[in-house]
Amino acid sequence: MHGLQIDPKSGVPMYIQIKEHFKSVIANRTLSPGDQLPTIRELSVELTVNPNTIARAYSELEREGLLATQQGRGTFVIEPENRSELDALSEQKLCAAIEHAIVEARTLGYSLDDIEECMARKIKAWREQLQE
Repeated sequence: MHGLQIDPKSGVPMYIQIKEHFKSVIANRTLSPGDQLPTIRELSVELTVNPNTIARAYSELEREGLLATQQGRGTFVIEPENRSELDALSEQKLCAAIEHAIVEARTLGYSLDDIEECMARKIKAWREQLQE
């Protein structure tokens, strides 16, 4: 489901991993208002975690104003009240991921020019792949 992977050995509680995943995919608009999330049961089976873990993540996302549960219908993404805050969080995560990649490449001995050229090639390849 949307690339959701849980790492039980990470030291981060599973419900937080689930919550942060959905927060990210809502922030980057992979999930949009009106999109339905899997049921608690479906996701707990898929991830092999206790249903209470999923319920806790969903509950916190509801409290944060990102989800709404409709009795008998399911759990849906809703338009966040503070979209700019969510957009800023999404950009911070993107910048952190890029920063991490640059640091890793520098550690391996690559110059900034090498990294920039490689990034440009990868972005070009992704664009071509997405157009197919």
